[in-house]
Amino acid sequence: MDDEREIAGGPEGPEPDDHALMERIRAGDERAFRTLVERYQRPLLNFFARMGASNHDDDLAQDTFVRLWKYRMKYQPTAKFTTFLYTLARHAWLDHVRRQGRFADFTARYAEETPSSTDGGMRALRKGMDIQAALDALPVRQREVLVLAVHQGQTYEEISRELSIPVGTVKSRVFNALSALKERFREKT
Repeated sequence: MDDEREIAGGPEGPEPDDHALMERIRAGDERAFRTLVERYQRPLLNFFARMGASNHDDDLAQDTFVRLWKYRMKYQPTAKFTTFLYTLARHAWLDHVRRQGRFADFTARYAEETPSSTDGGMRALRKGMDIQAALDALPVRQREVLVLAVHQGQTYEEISRELSIPVGTVKSRVFNALSALKERFREKT
């Protein structure tokens, strides 16, 4: 019981930081891992939802945590822990996108063989007002930096390290993403 209080924080002291938890996880401490999962479950779900994978966000978050456990020995506390975590999340998301692309190809071929149905134009109306649909319409590279910057609160420098691109590229992608969103919503009003 004392071990759990020590990991979760409490009257004895503050919660351990992410780096301390990762040191424990390296040693195979599953309670420390649970603490980290509880700490970052919601932010990862939000990240995946904003990246357009809201129907698969639980699976992708779980995949990210599996990767975290798998790569725990490679973690180096030279940057913020979230940089490492979101790098793993980004890889999980990219793998998902690749799988979805193959599924979309199959679905498109199947749709050519079946008659189409109509919803009376409701889908187009809802899509015109949907922020997530606007994010989904952005090119992947723009959406990625925008989600990391706006929704995950990462700095341009952190995003630059995570994506291995110059800070100037991060800034221009964010600017272009925001311009595209602004234009999209201007067209809808």
